[in-house]
Amino acid sequence: MKSSPLEAAHVALGAKLVPFAGWNMPVQYTSIIDEHTAVRTKCGIFDISHMGQFIVSGPNTAAWLNGLLTNDIAKLGIGQGQYTLMLNESGGVIDDLIAYRTGESDFFLVVNASMIDEDFFWMAARQDEHVALSNESPLWAGMAIQGPDAAAIFAKVCPDETLPPRNSILKTAAGSVVCRTGYTGEDGFEFFSPAAEAIGYWDQFLAAGAKACGLGARDSLRLEMGYPLNGNDLSPERTPIEAGLGFFCDLTKGDFIGRETLVRQKEDGPGMKLTAIRYTEKGAPPRAHYPVVSADGAVIGELASGVLSPSLMTGIGMAYLPATFSKPGTPLGIEVRGKIFPAEVVKKPFYKHLP
Repeated sequence: MKSSPLEAAHVALGAKLVPFAGWNMPVQYTSIIDEHTAVRTKCGIFDISHMGQFIVSGPNTAAWLNGLLTNDIAKLGIGQGQYTLMLNESGGVIDDLIAYRTGESDFFLVVNASMIDEDFFWMAARQDEHVALSNESPLWAGMAIQGPDAAAIFAKVCPDETLPPRNSILKTAAGSVVCRTGYTGEDGFEFFSPAAEAIGYWDQFLAAGAKACGLGARDSLRLEMGYPLNGNDLSPERTPIEAGLGFFCDLTKGDFIGRETLVRQKEDGPGMKLTAIRYTEKGAPPRAHYPVVSADGAVIGELASGVLSPSLMTGIGMAYLPATFSKPGTPLGIEVRGKIFPAEVVKKPFYKHLP
């Protein structure tokens, strides 16, 4: 079990630590609802030191990455980033990640914690001789500062820096990396510092007004937005088209691993779709792997993710269902310990900000 550079800070705050993706990580400090609400209304800070960081450089880097990833790297200007996916030969998702262009031929990739080794081996096995690939994950600590007050908190902690625009990256004069991205649906940024400096920055963000939040709130926040979790909603057996992520797959840029399957599915329509489901009445909290049933009681799938939404105060989840059951308004049921709770298909995101 790996330990975050911030673990001592979590222990000092009384966090409940649990195993996650091979790491000992905080699931909550006070309560999931309390922390979730802080992010929606003010600002929360999450430890994301378990995420991986790859550096890729060399004269052929952009073309090489375009052969491995679904989005078009060539569209990125220096300082810009994009959400993208890495697929296997059959179009299944190995990982979803964010790629930032930090120079003409230099890129900074942020990958999922559980996939660091697999991603690196997959890329290294297909490495171009004119491309340098390095895994710098052990050198960095990561924090996600999310919520309406995130920009103001950044200004307090980094008064001499300017927060970059959405989906952009900044290297600070002090050697940290700031990415204007997040996984909550709120404004915010992800802050990567040298591991040895992590607790100092964590304490500064807390002092500036951010509330410590754990993985429990991170999961409920991302699910309210319909954001997929790799390993639950994304897997090597499912394609981005089935997951509703076709927007992030540029089928016109040229060949990339898995493209042939995506082209076929886009033309024919996927047989299965990752479908958003919401309770229509009060019910027990939905969880991953709970059966999803049709109106006549037949099991048609199982939840990939599920939670009692703190913002909506009702059960929400996502499941791969036959495309014929994926139309919004379709009545369904979620089976929880032998009892069926009424639900229906809805559009994503589940949660929308009031105007």
